[in-house]
Amino acid sequence: MPLIVVTTSPRVAPGLLSHQAWQALRSGPVLTGSGSHPQLPYLAEAGIEVEVVEPDPRGLAVRAAGETVVWLSDQDGEDFMRAVGHAAVALDEPPLIEVVPGSYDLPGARVLDLVAVMDRLRTECPWDRKQTHETLVPYLLEEAYEVLETIEQGDYPALREELGDLLLQVVFHARVAEGFDMDDVAAGIVEKLVRRHPHVFGSVRAESADEVNDNWEAIKAAERAAKGRESVLDGVPMGQPALSLAAQLMRRAGRAGAPESLSAAVGQGVARELFDLVRRAAEAGLDAEAELRAAARSYRERVRAWESTTD
Repeated sequence: MPLIVVTTSPRVAPGLLSHQAWQALRSGPVLTGSGSHPQLPYLAEAGIEVEVVEPDPRGLAVRAAGETVVWLSDQDGEDFMRAVGHAAVALDEPPLIEVVPGSYDLPGARVLDLVAVMDRLRTECPWDRKQTHETLVPYLLEEAYEVLETIEQGDYPALREELGDLLLQVVFHARVAEGFDMDDVAAGIVEKLVRRHPHVFGSVRAESADEVNDNWEAIKAAERAAKGRESVLDGVPMGQPALSLAAQLMRRAGRAGAPESLSAAVGQGVARELFDLVRRAAEAGLDAEAELRAAARSYRERVRAWESTTD
């Protein structure tokens, strides 16, 4: 006789089960080890009786050897089912164990876990409860730069962790906010991406990356006009590092058709030289900020090598 194990995801609304799961739940006596299982009210509404029992791996295996038994697993049931498997194998006539997924996680479902954890931290942790958008700024910048460093170093295994740390900052700010939440943040960027990719979500054709970029800039220009922004430079974050700031300003101005002469002889002394270097780097297809960072990393290694010879 089979032991049918129905699994469900805590990230999917209770009651939303696969057709195969509903069939399995109607195929024999249904047992579960949790009286608070979120599926119980919905199964009761569907006329399916569920017996809540004390989790007993061997007892469940023995019973399944004599009749078809359906076990409604909870989200913490992995260890229990492993014990059931060991108990079944030890029997002279072990039952067939079949796993029927009742619901599946969609891509991105684990973000729901992060939102739930952050909500609890904001409620129960004194430190997390105390934070504001302003106090979190240093952590946001630090995590962003750590992501950048792993990419520059090609340390992609570490990139996963650093992206998680950066994602935490986004969720944290969304939780601190009073006028919006994480759903609003996600909805806003989804709407923007759909709107700015008419070649994917609409009827516009774009055969190359350059065409996609041209469409993107045209859409952004229309958005700026709709928001009452008069300059193509409106919205450029002035708090970013100076080299990348200069490059972005020149890039935006160039796309708007500003003459190259505007970038000549800007500033005085070293500032003028630096601005000119950024312009020359852009003309060569280089990112001045990335180039200087690479030089700084090279210098760091030279200093470390020198230190090792002086110890």
